[in-house]
Amino acid sequence: MTTDWLGQVCALLAALTWAFALVFFKLSGERISPLALNLFKNTIGLVLLGATLLAMGDGVASLRGFPIADIHILIISGFIGIALADTVMFHSLNLVGVSLFAIVDCAYSPIVLLISWLLIAEQLTAAHYLGGGLVLVGIMLSSRHPPPPGRTRRQIASGALLGVLAIALMAIGIVMAKPVLDADGFPLVWGTIIRLAAGTAALAVMAAASPQRRKLYAVFRPSAIWKYSVPGSILGGFLSMVFWVAGFKYTQAAIAAILNQTSVIFATILAVVLLKEGMTRRKFAAVALAVTGVVLVAFDPF
Repeated sequence: MTTDWLGQVCALLAALTWAFALVFFKLSGERISPLALNLFKNTIGLVLLGATLLAMGDGVASLRGFPIADIHILIISGFIGIALADTVMFHSLNLVGVSLFAIVDCAYSPIVLLISWLLIAEQLTAAHYLGGGLVLVGIMLSSRHPPPPGRTRRQIASGALLGVLAIALMAIGIVMAKPVLDADGFPLVWGTIIRLAAGTAALAVMAAASPQRRKLYAVFRPSAIWKYSVPGSILGGFLSMVFWVAGFKYTQAAIAAILNQTSVIFATILAVVLLKEGMTRRKFAAVALAVTGVVLVAFDPF
């Protein structure tokens, strides 16, 4: 097996595990608030990543020699891209469901490019503009989809806007961290853990300051809902992240990016099969437009 093929397999596994995680998060979100679910997910991810770090034998000494300012940037990045973004994402997921959120999630690539242009002066091409436009059209089309039972059209539109906001916050967080993570020799696993630890700590403080803190922290008591929240957290907070990093490490970034976005296809299929979310021609058209836009952004054929 070549490393390039290994990277492509990992990128696909990242998309598949994230799609399954969305299903579990949607089922968990029916009983757990977005802030509590985010705190639970990140805590499990942090524990598993910490165990991975111990298994690798990569101690704190590996961070010596890197500027303290880099650590501060990663902490701010984790607060924006994990504490805030993921909480807003769970709000969106609760409103629109898995299949529609998967379409909104396609905005990630164009928004990352836009934020990269604004913050670190990366160049945009005609394919980026066209691809981003197609993704936005797909999102607008999906927001006009007939609402599922118990949801109004206004809630669907609000959920789509919250999803775009969540993805924008994720993009800001990762673009902020990119110069640090790209630095020569900076340990990637440590960078991931610092961001995740910062986001988890911020969520813990937010939960402690809430008048409903007992209800929020109750998520850590074993209950029937753990059958959804635990596997969702392992898949979405740990495995998908590991596969995502491995995909970018072992194959070309453009190929990894487009394979990662196949999560929209996996998530839509899983939502129809497991959650009984309907598949209409409008939703199919929205998926097709969004995926086409992602392909243009990733491969830039012009």
